[in-house]
Amino acid sequence: MNVVAIDTASDRFSVAVSALREGRRDSWLFEADAGMRHSELVMDGLDALMRKAGLAPSDIGGVACMGGPGSFTGLRIGFSIAKGLALSLGVPFAPIPTLDCLAKPLSFWPGIAVPALDAKKKAFFCAPFRGGARIGPDMDATPIEIARALAESLLPRAETGEGEPALLFGPGARALYGELALLPEDDPALTVAKGAVRLAAGARWGNAETLLEIALENGVFADGGEKNAFAGPEYIRKSDAEINLGSGGQTAGR
Repeated sequence: MNVVAIDTASDRFSVAVSALREGRRDSWLFEADAGMRHSELVMDGLDALMRKAGLAPSDIGGVACMGGPGSFTGLRIGFSIAKGLALSLGVPFAPIPTLDCLAKPLSFWPGIAVPALDAKKKAFFCAPFRGGARIGPDMDATPIEIARALAESLLPRAETGEGEPALLFGPGARALYGELALLPEDDPALTVAKGAVRLAAGARWGNAETLLEIALENGVFADGGEKNAFAGPEYIRKSDAEINLGSGGQTAGR
């Protein structure tokens, strides 16, 4: 199956195309700092990759996109384009959880891996992973809440008795690391977490290629995409409009 993947969850935008030819799979990737220009870049990026891959639209067998959490606007753009492509081509569509995509390349890390996105309003979207496996839910949390959650998850190493290292990475990692450094040290849990956290400096990349890998490895297109026909972004947080209107409950983007 030839697959298209669209990552618009953050300002680090990326698209990728994967093609299977004569038993060999090749992929092409485009990424850039998009800011608020996702809608301008997606189709041009995909068109360029399709030409490089020598594929026509009719050759595509599935479309994947980031499922959230992430930028409200970016996720809506990604879903709209991915669903539109899938519908027009008559192929399955699949959203993949954003933080799972961010975490996959750091599966080798010998501790807790924490992909982070800046959620604005002095909060961050993140989740803890160990050995590539999720060990906690997606969080929309303040730095102090994240530090306490990490302190509860850190396991002592058998050889030293010290807590395992926690690695922050992703588009929001540097900002979160800076906020953690400013937290008070009169809370034992915060002291433990701050001592264990490391920053993957410069580790900020597009994740469309990982989207492709997960989609192909997990067989998310196997049912023809029927279960995803009415899927929407997993926002985690209420939109500004909902907050301003004072509506109760959390939106799940459905």
